Parts: sequence; C-alpha cells; structure tokens
Amino acid sequence: MRLLITAGPTREHIDPVRFLSNCSTGKMGFAIAEAALAAGHEVELVAGPVALTPPASAHYTPVISARDMLAAVMEYLPTVDAVIMTAAVADWRPAEVAQDKLKKHTMEPVIKLVPNPDILSEIKKVKTNQFIVGFAAETRNALEYAKDKLERKGLDMIVANDVSQPGAGFAVDTNIVSFVTQQGIEHFPLMSKREVGAKIISYIESKLS
Repeated sequence: MRLLITAGPTREHIDPVRFLSNCSTGKMGFAIAEAALAAGHEVELVAGPVALTPPASAHYTPVISARDMLAAVMEYLPTVDAVIMTAAVADWRPAEVAQDKLKKHTMEPVIKLVPNPDILSEIKKVKTNQFIVGFAAETRNALEYAKDKLERKGLDMIVANDVSQPGAGFAVDTNIVSFVTQQGIEHFPLMSKREVGAKIISYIESKLS
C-alpha cells in the first residue's frame, strides 16, 4: 500500500515571530509512519513544525500552516491507497499577518480570526477509493464526538482518545485509543504509540486486502 500520513501541529502566524498553534508533537503520526514502513508499505509523511527526525524511508514534506498542509494533502491524495490524518490542524488563523514584528505598544488586544479550510472535508469532496482515517483527541465525550465526526466527514475510521488520561495524548510515547467505525467500537489498553500505529496499519490492511 501507499499511505499518506499527516502529523504534528500547524502554525498560524500573527507576525514573523508570533503564531497560534497547539500541543501536538507529531509523535503519533511519526509512530504510524514507522509502523507502516516496517510492514513494507510506502509512506508520504506530511508534518507541521515538530522536533522529530522523520523515518529515513518515508517521503517527507514539512509544512507550516493549515493551508500548506491542505495543498500537500491534495497533491498526494490521488496517488495513495489510504490517508491517516493525525495532524492537529488549527481551526482558525489570523485574518491579517504583519510583515514585520509587531511592537507591544502598537498591538491590538483582540486578534480577528478567520476559519481555516477543513482538510478532511476537502478530502471527502474529491476522494475516490482511498481509506480515510481521522483522529479525535478530546478531553471529554471522546466517543460521542468521534462518532459524530465519522458521519459528518464521511470517514472510514476514527481513532478516538481522551488526552486528559494519564499516558495518553500529547508529548508522551504511549496512548489509549478506541477505533470507531460504522461497524462498532473497539477499545485498546495503554500501549506504545508504535503499537497503536501497528494496530492502525493492520486494520487498514484487513480492509484493503
């Protein structure tokens, strides 16, 4: 198989030195990429700003903003069999970006925001036979939100996790996830992100074999 995996955060700049972002480190997406390569698959890895070394065998595309990531995803989408969207893409961006660093005394206390494109929704419009996996990182009602997202965005599977749980979520090497599909929900115990990645790859293999 040929897989497209997104990872990490996006940055939405206010000026050249300030930006809006989130806590994603890219560890989950990179672990999935490693698991896919270990299983003999090809990987297109598109990642926002992270402090990780990409797997040597992956084709790696670094990006900054949500719009950068959308452009890369749309470029690679026709060439892949499955998409795994682990990236924590910013929902909003500043309406205006200053060309030079803003001085404190000139800055407004309110930043006007505009919505970023929804990458999963854009995929839904143009995808053909690709198997699409989304992620739902929540702090409450993770399964409820994941089931809603599965329906709204036309996904084949969502990996849901409650990032408030110890050992799950951002900046750690483990996770606690559930696979949510139209067929039901499968829960997994605490395991390494690499093990979660292997479970995801195995599931996709079973559906595309």
